[in-house]
Amino acid sequence: MTRTSRLFSRMLLEEYRLHAELFGRDRFLVFPVVTALLAGGGLYLFSLTGSSIETIIAGLHALVFFFGLQVGTIGLVGRDALRDVLGDVTLLVFSARTLPVSRRRLLAVFIWKDIVYYLVFFLTPVVVGFVPVGLTGGLSVPTVGLLWVTVAATFALGTGGSLALAGIGTRSKLGLVAVVAAAVAGIVLDPTTMVGLTPYAVFVDPGLDTAAGSLVVLAVVIVAGPLVFQPSSARSLRRTDPDRFRRLRSLTDVHTARSLLEVSRSSGSIWKVGVSLGVLFGVAFLLLDRLAVATALDPSGGIAFGTLLGLGTFTTYNWVTQVDDPDEYLRYPDGLTAVFRGKLAAFYICSLPFALGFLALGALRYPPTDLLVGVAVFPLVALYVFGLTAYLTGFSANELLFDTALFAVYGAGLALVSVPLLVAALAYGTAPLQSTAVALGVAVVAAAFGAVLATRTPGRWHDRLRSE
Repeated sequence: MTRTSRLFSRMLLEEYRLHAELFGRDRFLVFPVVTALLAGGGLYLFSLTGSSIETIIAGLHALVFFFGLQVGTIGLVGRDALRDVLGDVTLLVFSARTLPVSRRRLLAVFIWKDIVYYLVFFLTPVVVGFVPVGLTGGLSVPTVGLLWVTVAATFALGTGGSLALAGIGTRSKLGLVAVVAAAVAGIVLDPTTMVGLTPYAVFVDPGLDTAAGSLVVLAVVIVAGPLVFQPSSARSLRRTDPDRFRRLRSLTDVHTARSLLEVSRSSGSIWKVGVSLGVLFGVAFLLLDRLAVATALDPSGGIAFGTLLGLGTFTTYNWVTQVDDPDEYLRYPDGLTAVFRGKLAAFYICSLPFALGFLALGALRYPPTDLLVGVAVFPLVALYVFGLTAYLTGFSANELLFDTALFAVYGAGLALVSVPLLVAALAYGTAPLQSTAVALGVAVVAAAFGAVLATRTPGRWHDRLRSE
């Protein structure tokens, strides 16, 4: 066995032990089963809305790509959060100084480990959940097999792209913003060409030309990540700036100021919020464009963007709580009510400007009056996401990743809001006034429910933390 293969097997074992230790072995091993059931149920519900099998497959690739980006971000840009969850633990991917292995090899093996690991525990169950819908929709067994391959390649593209973006960010923040802006501009101005460079194009049009083009792009992002990534040294870490905290404190309350300072000082700074939402916006834009081309539907960009960007604020909540110590908050005279109020304010300050900017960018393709609905939907859906996430996870949103029971409840909670909103977005072309009314009504009810959950969160977690 070569050194690389031994390192690969050790990383796989490390990943399994990490999640089994955090969430319990039995609960963790049930996760693929729950994933298959949720995926199958969700895809079946979308098929009942009249969505074509082609539309469902396009959406599946888009969501898997976004998931790949998030996995890569959590593994590298989110290293601060990982340290706070696990304590003083050094994973193999961060061990270049102590192992006789180069940093580039560690990162390359890390990418392939993530691809294989999540292919087994997440992607394969999702495709298995799709099989009943696919076969009843007219797909053959070989076509379902091709879907499995292209979904895996799409995840690899997302993970490799995330690492490449993280690598560019370690060298130049301006370069990172420029690359993301160029990618979003390409998606908005020429979505057909951008889609043609992805593994999804191979599923739509199997052939040597499309396969070669997507493989070249996939190879470039996977190779570029380890080559350009430059880890920060101890000297480059940013320390607390008392003047900066006082400036923030003069504009808002102490808990909001603290959360904003923690996000800005973490890896990727506040720009990672914009990158995360920007990627989600780009994926949603591509999906709506493909939907309009493949069907006679004329979906609402405002409702769809507002909904998906609102759902994407889960990562923002994760970042505003990533370095929190609940035991420390229990000693504060303010109580947890003031803490969560500050988290909510920081949550909106970090996410709202980026979301509004991307909605404005959508005006290049959709009418401004349509996008104004998204301006209303986004903060309402975001409030629901904040309330649901805070109530279920407190200060440990990372636990949603592989805590099976928590994941199932959280996924069902998001589906209750996202499914009717996305159906309203799809029906906009035939019934614009009714779709807008339904979307705003669902968003308002969801926001009210989220506000109730956010109000009850401090008491719930105060009692739970006291009893631990």
